Amino acid sequence: MIDHLGFSVSDYERAKAFYTKALAPLGYGLIMEVTAEQTGHAAAAGFGTEGKPDFWFGDEGAMNKPVHIAIRADNRATVDAFYKAAIAAGGRDNGPPGIRPHYHANYYGAFVLDPEGHNIEAVCHTPE
Repeated sequence: MIDHLGFSVSDYERAKAFYTKALAPLGYGLIMEVTAEQTGHAAAAGFGTEGKPDFWFGDEGAMNKPVHIAIRADNRATVDAFYKAAIAAGGRDNGPPGIRPHYHANYYGAFVLDPEGHNIEAVCHTPE
C-alpha cells in the first residue's frame, strides 16, 4: 500500500492554488507545508484527508515527463465535482467524467491536466 507520493513543480504557488481548489471536492486539503530551510532543498506542500498528507509536491522545478495520479472518489457526483473544480481552477480537460468500460464496467473517471501538464484523475469504481 502506498503511504504517500510526491512530484516536483516549476511554479509552487500556482500549483498550491490549483490543488487547493481542484482537490477540495475530493475532501483533500492542504495539511502540511515545509520550507526549503526545513527540507534542505525545496519547499513542499502536503495535501490529504483526516490529518494525513499523502499527496505532495515540491518546488524543485519542472519534470521531464508528466505524472498520472488517480484519487479515489466515493461516488460519481464527486468525480463530476472534481472535474468542474479543476477546470475552474485552471486545469485543462483530458477526459470528461464518464464510464471507461475498457477498464471495467463501473470505472467512472475524469481526467484533468494541471498547470504543469500532470494528468490528475478522480475515479469511482462502484455502480451508480
